[in-house]
Amino acid sequence: MSQFTNPEPVNKAPLTENFTWPEGKKSALFTSFDVDAESVWLGMDAKNEERLVTLSYGGYEARVGLPKILELLARHEVPATFFVTGWTVDAYPGLCEAILKGGHEIGHHGYMHYRPEPGNLDLMAEEIDRGLEAMQRRLGITPVGYRAPGGEGYNDFLDLMQQRGLRYSSSWRDDILPYRHVVKGKPGMVEIPVNFSYDDWLYGITHRTASRALFGREAVLGIWKDEFDQTHEWGGVTTTVLHPQVSGRPMRFKILHEFLSHVRAHDDVWLATGKDISTHFESYEAVRDRS
Repeated sequence: MSQFTNPEPVNKAPLTENFTWPEGKKSALFTSFDVDAESVWLGMDAKNEERLVTLSYGGYEARVGLPKILELLARHEVPATFFVTGWTVDAYPGLCEAILKGGHEIGHHGYMHYRPEPGNLDLMAEEIDRGLEAMQRRLGITPVGYRAPGGEGYNDFLDLMQQRGLRYSSSWRDDILPYRHVVKGKPGMVEIPVNFSYDDWLYGITHRTASRALFGREAVLGIWKDEFDQTHEWGGVTTTVLHPQVSGRPMRFKILHEFLSHVRAHDDVWLATGKDISTHFESYEAVRDRS
């Protein structure tokens, strides 16, 4: 008999009610990037290790894309969170140090960009542990946030991340406000939900084994502005899923510049990292639980 005979919501987390942002702000912008470099291509297919042109997609991120993104964030005075694979930390420690020097947060994004899938808990334990070790060894930091490569997850994996000391996740797509997961009847990690419309990979990358049309400026910028405007009106968090090997390309860079200019024209948006948002949510929980 199917386990789905008695339907019930998959997400057991209660709604986040009567939630407000700091300093009287109406909404929040969580500017976040997935920094994969070559690891996304290596994790996709081990044979790509010898496909140097394929790997050069990721190499652009380190050589051009990420430095340009850091310049842009400084220009707009926008703090960001960079979810970095452990492989990237080992391959490009100086680049990761530049992220921290810019006042930004580094979060966990696996080691080899392997996607969490039910049944691969041993592999994902190795992914988490290798990533934590690389960040401590190379950068002297212990991340508190995690984003799943491919945006997937399952209860045993949520348990694993919490056991390793990770405080928040940013992978789910089912809300516009932060909430706390309920895993096996117990409180889990804080979730800062993603708006899938802000995944630039959907609009801006094509390659030989997955060719598709690219989306132009008007289409992407229109989607991003409209999503932000309505999320702002609803008082939610606009969470991006950007990749320097995509949005660090010249035309894509200009789209991001124009989008940030649009957001910065509002004086009632809280610009925050994932750590900032999860800490604020924990404060909200403390006040709520006392009342």
